[in-house]
Amino acid sequence: MDAVHLAGETAELTEFWSQRVVARANGNLFKVAKGIGSTRWHTHDDQDETFLVLEGRLTNQLRDGDVQLTAGDLLVVPRGTEHCPVADEEVRFLLVGPDVTSTAAGGKPEWSRDGGTPPTAP
Repeated sequence: MDAVHLAGETAELTEFWSQRVVARANGNLFKVAKGIGSTRWHTHDDQDETFLVLEGRLTNQLRDGDVQLTAGDLLVVPRGTEHCPVADEEVRFLLVGPDVTSTAAGGKPEWSRDGGTPPTAP
C-alpha cells in the first residue's frame, strides 16, 4: 500500500480533460483530471459521475441550471443527466466511478488531445 499524492498526480497530467486512474476500490476507479475551457455536452447512461474539486473552480452546466464547485466541493451527477463541465481557469479534480464507462471520452474536446491548448477567446 502506498499513499496517493493527488496534487502530484494532477501536476503530471499532460492533457486537459483526460483522466488518470490513481486507485481502485470496491469496483470503483479514482481518477485525477485537469480541465480548462469546456468539454462537450454528454451523458453517462450507465453510471453516476462524482466530481471532487481539488484545486480551482469548476462549473458543471446542467440543462436546468449550473452548479459551481470550488476546492473541497463534491458533486454527483446522476446517470443519464446531460452535463458540460466548464473551467475559466485551470481546475484539478478527482472523479470516482465504476470500472466501465459508456462515454469513454467523457465529452473531451478535440483541441485537448495530444497535449493541445484551449482555443483563445475572440
